[in-house]
Amino acid sequence: MTASASGLRRTLGVGDAVVVGLGSMVGAGIFAALTPAAHAAGSGLLLGLAVAAVVAYCNAMSSARLAALYPASGGTYVYGRERLGEFWGYLAGWAFVVGKTASCAAMALTVGTYVWPGQAHAVAVAAVVALTAVNYGGVQKSAWLTRVIVAVVLAVLAAVVVGCLVSGEAEVGRLDIGASGGAGGVLQAAGLLFFAFAGYARIATLGEEVRDPARTIPRAIPLALGIALVVYAGVAVAVLSVLGSDGLGDATAPLADAVRAAGMPWLAPMVRIGAAVAALGSLLALILGVSRTTLAMARDRHLPGALAAVHPRFQVPHRAELAVGAVVAVLAATVDVRGAIGFSSFGVLAYYAVANASAWTLDSSPVARVVPVVGLVGCAVLAFSLPGVSVVVGAGVLVVGAVAYGVRRVVRAGDERG
Repeated sequence: MTASASGLRRTLGVGDAVVVGLGSMVGAGIFAALTPAAHAAGSGLLLGLAVAAVVAYCNAMSSARLAALYPASGGTYVYGRERLGEFWGYLAGWAFVVGKTASCAAMALTVGTYVWPGQAHAVAVAAVVALTAVNYGGVQKSAWLTRVIVAVVLAVLAAVVVGCLVSGEAEVGRLDIGASGGAGGVLQAAGLLFFAFAGYARIATLGEEVRDPARTIPRAIPLALGIALVVYAGVAVAVLSVLGSDGLGDATAPLADAVRAAGMPWLAPMVRIGAAVAALGSLLALILGVSRTTLAMARDRHLPGALAAVHPRFQVPHRAELAVGAVVAVLAATVDVRGAIGFSSFGVLAYYAVANASAWTLDSSPVARVVPVVGLVGCAVLAFSLPGVSVVVGAGVLVVGAVAYGVRRVVRAGDERG
């Protein structure tokens, strides 16, 4: 497959694209997000999961349509720029790059915590360096490694589900679907669980490396999302049937606690390994996505133009990948960002709000606009239902980005007049 000197090589088929999406979604989120979601929603956890799935579905459909029309690296950054104007594309890209860079560091630290708790930061940095090297070698190598990671994680999750459901500790009564946390708790849980669904964006951001994108992307995104939803629902039901919503809300390691409560402590080390591998998969896909959005923004000079370089042999944005890897490594070595789920969710929901607004412009038919409208409203509601600190910090980051954009426009206009 050929590629221009400034373009990326199209090597990913439907299967590869689905695996990349699954590697992002069926990752560390399912090992971590259930506890804060259960704490917020109580017996409404499964309702929160359903709400998150509906919003994710609308976002996925909007993203798939847009990606087929604009099969370039950058995802919603490109869609917002083309459909709504330069500022909205920039704001989406800014929210994605900043939020997901923090998520990269969080996933790296998750790897370190599970592999060697006493040296979590050192292991996190090593993981970032190793996966950056894998990405540098070409997207096909990244897709191959992601395929292995997804297989391991799905096997571990299947063992957890079967082990919990067949144990004598599982009780159907613990699945009582109420809303003990209130409507606000259900929405907050949905916002937190959305963190685990957001990986299908990676398929869109890799649009420039997908074969026949008009056919591949619209098939891969809903397929990856559907598989992830089935997996999440199965895990949530299995864990709830053993721990109940109160026990799950107080769990420190929900899946490991569930298998212990189910009378299978020997399975806990497997869960620990699965969590570390899942975090590696998420980190790999996150670095891929952030570097591609960085590439797109650098091409438009919203980020340093040097980051737009594409390696002549490997056909990857090598400078963007190295820059992202360096920033993530520094964060992983110096900062504890394991509590970044809320902040990341706010940024990603803002990102998808722009995607839905962009998809709204594709049709004038009221029926065709139902999905993007539901997605847009859902993103806004879930974003502002997140914990207050996440909302304040996330909104502050967006304001900083908007101010930087305005300053850059003023300086650029002054240079042009001069």
